[in-house]
Amino acid sequence: MSKASAARKLAAAALYGGGGLSALGAGLYGVLSAEAKLARKTIGPAREEPPPDATGWYGRGRPGPAIKIAVLGDSSAAGYGAERVEQTPGALIASAVAEHADRRVYLREFCVVGAKSSDLAAQVDRALPIEPDVTVILVGGNDVTHTVRPSHSVRYLADGVRRLIAPGGKVVVGTCPDLGTVQPIAPPLRQVARAWSRRLAAAQTIAVIEEGGRTVSLGDILGPEFAAAPALLFGPDQFHPSVAGYRALAGVLVPSVLAALEQVPDEETMLEAFRGEGVLPVTRAAVQAVNEPGTELDGTEIGGRRAGVRGLWVELRHRRSRRHVPGEAPDEHEGQEHHERAADSTPDSTTAPEPT
Repeated sequence: MSKASAARKLAAAALYGGGGLSALGAGLYGVLSAEAKLARKTIGPAREEPPPDATGWYGRGRPGPAIKIAVLGDSSAAGYGAERVEQTPGALIASAVAEHADRRVYLREFCVVGAKSSDLAAQVDRALPIEPDVTVILVGGNDVTHTVRPSHSVRYLADGVRRLIAPGGKVVVGTCPDLGTVQPIAPPLRQVARAWSRRLAAAQTIAVIEEGGRTVSLGDILGPEFAAAPALLFGPDQFHPSVAGYRALAGVLVPSVLAALEQVPDEETMLEAFRGEGVLPVTRAAVQAVNEPGTELDGTEIGGRRAGVRGLWVELRHRRSRRHVPGEAPDEHEGQEHHERAADSTPDSTTAPEPT
């Protein structure tokens, strides 16, 4: 079975109700399940301290109305292991968006350390009341190491993206990283983790595009961070990227978040063939993106049609890196105002106030 066929089969199972795996997938499931359980038992629990919460206001002195960003997903979204809030992906993304868009930004984190795709529904429930302009989702690594069937993982993700887009929001999903980059983890687990995570990433891409979101492939971007801290890969929180790792993660997401917000220079609206950009059927594009970290995929039309005989048309882009913006801590005054208002309201009331 080709990689494209495998990705298509996983996505189809998730989107159209199937739950089975191919014979190859069933074999991988059994091996990974046994090996992952053994690794978790050997390594033991990870640190208990939660990461700093990046929720708050960014871009002091910049004009409004504020751009509202929600961050959903797992420990990689929360910034597990970061010592200071300005080192977390949320703070890095919000600081960069405020700088490059020249707008006030309100960011709210709903991500949870250790979360799997099945936990997205509860996070979406909490995010919808703030009416985010764009939602960033990072999820999938825990699904692999906890041997969640890919068809189930993708279905949960597709449902979440659909709900977030329905009110008019934008969604950017960083797809499952390549867990096979963890060199200290012995075979066959490393090879199984690589195959599993890459197939999940391709299937996530197809499902997200189907629902109207855009994806950014993470691939082996966090590879050096996994290699540096292999003992945390199979702990309860899965992995512990360094400060440099989170900076690299934010670096590939920020250009796509700005594009989702229509905050890109005019010269970036056209595809650039010399950068390897173009239009492909979604399945081919998804497989190609898995092998090229930092690739953005977004649905498009050809001749007024979203799809051809081989499926949806997708723009494949390698967006230009933005100048690095150091992360800042959220504004304490407006952040305190927000928390006080939230405390005085019902538990489910999470609407962000507009900055004065």
